[in-house]
Amino acid sequence: MLTKDDIIKALKTVEDPEIHIDVYTLGLIYNIDINDAGIDILMTLTTPFCPYGNQIVQAVEKALKPFGLEVRVEITFEPEWVPPEDVRIALGI
Repeated sequence: MLTKDDIIKALKTVEDPEIHIDVYTLGLIYNIDINDAGIDILMTLTTPFCPYGNQIVQAVEKALKPFGLEVRVEITFEPEWVPPEDVRIALGI
């Protein structure tokens, strides 16, 4: 049976092309829902004008495709993304 941990492991393979840290560790994933209809991901981007937004969404979809379920990714900017403390330290911000 597919678990949230399985999804998280797959999401950790998707890196932000600019920052080179995975989308899960960056805190870009707000919600993961696994249901009979598929996998729903609610996520954000580092900025609304992220030049790699489409690329990141496609990479998320590709990473989850092997689970054999429909993948739906919704982007939101509410709340605004704030990097987790450990990421801020690693990035020196």
